[in-house]
Amino acid sequence: MYLIVTRSFPPDAGGMQNLMWGLTNSLAKHHMVKVFADQSESKTLDEKVSYSIDRIGGPKLIRKYRKAYFVNDFIKNNKNIKGIIADHWKSLELIKTKKKKICLIHSKEINHDKGSMLNRRVLNVLNSVDYVVSNSEYTKNLAINCGVNSDKIIVINPGVEPLKQLSKNILFEVEDLLQNKSPRLITVSRLDKRKNHEKIIMSLRNLKQLYPNIIYTCIGHGEEEENIKKLVNELNVENHVLFFKNISQELKNALLAKSNLFVMPSIIYKKSVEGFGIAYIEAAQYGIPSIGGKDGGASDAILDKETGIICDGNNLDDIYSSIDLMLKNNTYKNFSKKTLEFAKKFEWNNIIKKYLKIL
Repeated sequence: MYLIVTRSFPPDAGGMQNLMWGLTNSLAKHHMVKVFADQSESKTLDEKVSYSIDRIGGPKLIRKYRKAYFVNDFIKNNKNIKGIIADHWKSLELIKTKKKKICLIHSKEINHDKGSMLNRRVLNVLNSVDYVVSNSEYTKNLAINCGVNSDKIIVINPGVEPLKQLSKNILFEVEDLLQNKSPRLITVSRLDKRKNHEKIIMSLRNLKQLYPNIIYTCIGHGEEEENIKKLVNELNVENHVLFFKNISQELKNALLAKSNLFVMPSIIYKKSVEGFGIAYIEAAQYGIPSIGGKDGGASDAILDKETGIICDGNNLDDIYSSIDLMLKNNTYKNFSKKTLEFAKKFEWNNIIKKYLKIL
């Protein structure tokens, strides 16, 4: 049996939740699995899966200690446990065991000044585990620079679920929403500084001169939502932008499927950086190429000039010219076949094989 100890798990929504969900379900096809996760109001999901989920509640400040107590107690009373996989170094910090330990790293959570208290805590955990699973080459190098033993690090990119066929009704609905406008840009992400929506909107002001019917679909929510919508109005591009949040997975997928180009030229903002960018792969599953930023791990998720373009997210001209290059003469269509092939490599049935090798 393997224990999954995580702070992020469905039914809560988010990239980390999807990662731990995919990993757990894929691993459960090969080994017995038990999950220790944070409390959720909904019990429906827990009753549908083939493995046991223990939900730990209480105030956030003490939840970590309560979870560690239950995990340690379970290990003490069960002799058939082969190892532990954790989503975050904090999930392992209080776990006392000689069983195999594997910790996932993503970027931001380990990016602390060398010698700081947080840096020392990170290293105390990561240098004591058997394997540190990095989501990208970028995050691996970041970890090494922070002091993590390079011999412990293995790069395993996050996985995606195989696509389900979209209904004709949802595709018709999307065509109505997009009002038959084209070309079609899309971003699916949190609305925060790092994702760089601001420069996409600024590029749109000039792009609409070349492509009068261009439409940009922005899916997500976050602290920058008000500022982004304000910028849209200031630049008079409100007829070229559609905002969606809290929509169904099916509608999100249909909007992706009906788009031409995924745009997320992420930047480093303070200590926050794009460790990988699973959204690029989710777009690629529909044959949609991406434009990503050179800062962070996007180069693991986008093959430059093959499945999209890696640009300088801090340079507005570079973002604009990259989008224009892909839209001009429908160049994005030339990327579709390679993009579809590339996305297949990230399906969980392929990614889980890399985990099985280190268990």
